[in-house]
Amino acid sequence: MTFLTMSRSRRAQLSCAIVAVSLIGGCASSSDVTKALNPDPPGKMYAEADAYLAKGFHEEAAKRFEELDRDHPYAPEARRAMVMAAYAFYKAGKHPEAIASARRFTSLHPGSKDAALAHHVVASAYFDDIKDPTHDQTAARRALAELRIVASRYPESPYAKQAENRMRIAEDSIAASEMNVGRYYLKKGQYVAAINRFKVVVGEHQTTQHVEEALHRLVEANVALGIIPEAQSAAAVLGYNYPSSKWYQNSFALLGKQGVKPQESQGSWISRQWKTLTPGSTAPKATPASQPPQPTPEPLPPERAVPRSDLPTASTTRPTRPMGLTAIQ
Repeated sequence: MTFLTMSRSRRAQLSCAIVAVSLIGGCASSSDVTKALNPDPPGKMYAEADAYLAKGFHEEAAKRFEELDRDHPYAPEARRAMVMAAYAFYKAGKHPEAIASARRFTSLHPGSKDAALAHHVVASAYFDDIKDPTHDQTAARRALAELRIVASRYPESPYAKQAENRMRIAEDSIAASEMNVGRYYLKKGQYVAAINRFKVVVGEHQTTQHVEEALHRLVEANVALGIIPEAQSAAAVLGYNYPSSKWYQNSFALLGKQGVKPQESQGSWISRQWKTLTPGSTAPKATPASQPPQPTPEPLPPERAVPRSDLPTASTTRPTRPMGLTAIQ
């Protein structure tokens, strides 16, 4: 049935329906256009988002900051709003969103004054997701990489000192995980796999409390494989840098059972790696490796780095920019 063959009443009903739909669509389109052409001024939008942030409504604040960036992409406030959205997402516990927003900012504005804050947000999101050493350490490795950026690129920023403390915690977690796996392989007699794990600790995480044991475990594994020169070198490095360590005493005794003493071999991996990463001027003077270590009191465990702390919060009395950063001029 065509429109012309319909009855007059049927054609009238259909025409009214078409007109009604058109009017409704026209009203919606007009409203959308009006909103797009007449959004709130960027300063007002930023103030509202900042106020939500100060009151602890972090998700709503992130949404408002994103709206500002979308509605006024070329306004001076838009760039600041982008990084503040990342910060607000972090405060809301939405780490993937915080990381994505901060990454977008650093890719678009790598040299801006707020780049330090963006990297700090990324590092903090990963750092908060670090699991204990018995679990996967992907978050710790990503946090460490981002923390190094903060500490090296922005040493004068308010985040640099915290980044250094967190780097020690992240490295310690990674090293502890490598030691757990290495000990497992050593116990199972899979000495090559164990050596590879201990090498990671010795080569990449020398400032952690695990390096002494890692050097001793390299002595154990290499002795088990019959690679005595590598074992002697690992013991020599251990004795030179940690002469009072119980691990050096164990290594010295283990080599003694083989009829040899700690002795550095210039061609060994451990000698090349340690000299590359640890300047001799910073290593403590040690008892010669050829002499048995003197008994010493059990050393106290090293102090932990500064505990994790959250990002500074925004003021709850008035809308302010978090972490002491100045407002957009």
